[in-house]
Amino acid sequence: MFAVCVIMRLRPGARESFMPLMTSNAKASLEVEPGCHRFDVATDSADPDAVFLYELYDDKGAFDAHLETDHYQAFDAATADMVAEKTVVTWDTVVE
Repeated sequence: MFAVCVIMRLRPGARESFMPLMTSNAKASLEVEPGCHRFDVATDSADPDAVFLYELYDDKGAFDAHLETDHYQAFDAATADMVAEKTVVTWDTVVE
């Protein structure tokens, strides 16, 4: 398994528009990508401009394929101006 952790800092006022797009992307990833096994979207009411993602894929190739999907490309383009910072960390070994 291959894990991806993403921390995003949204621009002030972007959360209301961003979250429906984020949850739609997560749902599509789980529904149409056979290599995607988990896609959690986490937020904290004490820090509404922070979003944390935990994604679990078969391998790096499945994650790379995710980045090429139409739903991810549409999400990325639609939210580019909403995200002030984004940090992506990957883990190539997941012990279950």
